[in-house]
Amino acid sequence: MSAKKIVITGGPSTGKTSVIKELEYRGYYCIPELVRGLTSEEKNVNGSEAIITNPILSVKDPYAFNNKLLHGRVAQYRSAEKTDEDIVFFDRGIPDVHAYMACFGQSYDAAFERPVHDLRYDRILLMPPWPDIYNTDAERFESFEESERIFTALRNTYQDFGYAITLIPIGSVTERTDFILDLVKSE
Repeated sequence: MSAKKIVITGGPSTGKTSVIKELEYRGYYCIPELVRGLTSEEKNVNGSEAIITNPILSVKDPYAFNNKLLHGRVAQYRSAEKTDEDIVFFDRGIPDVHAYMACFGQSYDAAFERPVHDLRYDRILLMPPWPDIYNTDAERFESFEESERIFTALRNTYQDFGYAITLIPIGSVTERTDFILDLVKSE
């Protein structure tokens, strides 16, 4: 039996990682976000001042950066296929790469799209922008307005790739996690 694959996504600083950590604390198998590590790596290679906004706007070769991110997300997806877990939660999915590229005006070819069609998730959970919790940090550079644009790009991209989306209501980490688990367990 294959694990149910559930993506938790949203713009920067919407609470995704906090919910993922809570799910892990409760014993669920979760796959972390990759872009923070890639952003740190890029900063180390090109200097700490190199990235001032979303990494795909600041790196020397955005296509290569996104290709590396895409391959990393494909590897994460494949790793979930090998688990004995019933449910796997992903902090972002493969279509997130395409959404960010679309949001920031970057194009991609059919080969770049193939994994989105071949490797499908069972449920997409989208977290909306939330000004009360929004902040930046060493790997998160986007403004709140960019976070809103990214949210829209994520929603549109997942829908364009044929996914139904469930919007996660604003609330505490516990409330949001309970909402997700109630939803998943009711299926």
